[in-house]
Amino acid sequence: MNFKTRPMSDRLVNFKAEFFKALANPLRIRILDQLRTEELTVSEIRDRLEVELPNISQQLSVLRSKNLVVGRKQGNNIYYSCSDPTVFKLLDVAKEVFNNHLIDLQKTLNEL
Repeated sequence: MNFKTRPMSDRLVNFKAEFFKALANPLRIRILDQLRTEELTVSEIRDRLEVELPNISQQLSVLRSKNLVVGRKQGNNIYYSCSDPTVFKLLDVAKEVFNNHLIDLQKTLNEL
């Protein structure tokens, strides 16, 4: 075993685990989806998702701690955006997997 490559591999695995933990909350995914095309304030996110402000703030804090969103202060507002748009590719692939599961389920139901 090459010990020089193992630590990087462990770091990568740990990064992936932490990354997916950050996405493990439905509200966080909904927030990211809102940030797909534009920057938004906490209030704008709250209005779009119809969720209490403290919940939005709490989930944004988690997303910030995992470097998935960044904030930009302008006047009295902080505008949030996704720090790495590549995350949307992952969310889109997850949607494809979901759709594939639905198709498989539909096929199974039709066979019954």
